[in-house]
Amino acid sequence: MIYSMTAFARRELRGDFGLLVCEIRSVNQRYLEANLRLADVVRELEMPLRDKLRQQLSRGKVDIWIKHEAIESNLSNIHINQELATRLVEAASQIDQLARHAAPLNAADILRIPGVVCVAEPNQKALLAATQSLFNDTLSDFVAMRQREGQALQQFIAQRLDLIALECTKVRERMPQILAYHRQRMLDRLHDIKAELDNDRLEQEMVLFAHKIDVAEELDRLSAHLVEIKRVLQQGGAVGRKLDFLMQELNREANTLGSKSVSADSSLSSVELKVLIEQMREQIQNLE
Repeated sequence: MIYSMTAFARRELRGDFGLLVCEIRSVNQRYLEANLRLADVVRELEMPLRDKLRQQLSRGKVDIWIKHEAIESNLSNIHINQELATRLVEAASQIDQLARHAAPLNAADILRIPGVVCVAEPNQKALLAATQSLFNDTLSDFVAMRQREGQALQQFIAQRLDLIALECTKVRERMPQILAYHRQRMLDRLHDIKAELDNDRLEQEMVLFAHKIDVAEELDRLSAHLVEIKRVLQQGGAVGRKLDFLMQELNREANTLGSKSVSADSSLSSVELKVLIEQMREQIQNLE
């Protein structure tokens, strides 16, 4: 299988620890670049998550967000720091004796003081385990989407390869007709100017002309590149760089084909080849 470098996945997980949200998205990049934005309570997992990511991906700019929202405060996880509250009441009483006209400190005032009302912290071990599980599930969804995108791109490339092979076949079939056309054209010109050219000299001129416009070598190389591209696609894995190099080779042969063209049909075939190659090259930039 081949994989696209663009994908997105998102998952949520709720539990006694609150709400965990994991998002993974990626775009094209020459190498693997991972940016992790983790909630403070799970920041210690950064290195294990990076290692897990490297095992699955080889290219792409990947952004990962893991957010944590604690459970809203309720009676089950709230308790009063009685020792602190008692000390505050005693201190307030002493201050009241020193300042006769001070307003009394009521229960609401004490509860507003930081540290009096305590919320139980979630089980850190359970939170970390849940985070790793959520990340693994999200990463699986993410890789699956990259695979689906890769399959679609593979079909797109395969269609263009067939069209390129068809254009190459057309050029091969037209070459004898092109030679015959130019031979007759040369004879017509000689007839118009009432000049004579012996058959040996005529054949020499046609051989030189045929050699000048011969594109068999370019067509053979194009065919060889098509076979190699199909082999790379069948092999699968991280194929983006190999295919990008092969696109350069295809484009070089298509340019040479155009420079040797002596007919409108051949020129159109060269242009069509370059269009198909460019379409493939643009999509190959998305492959891992």
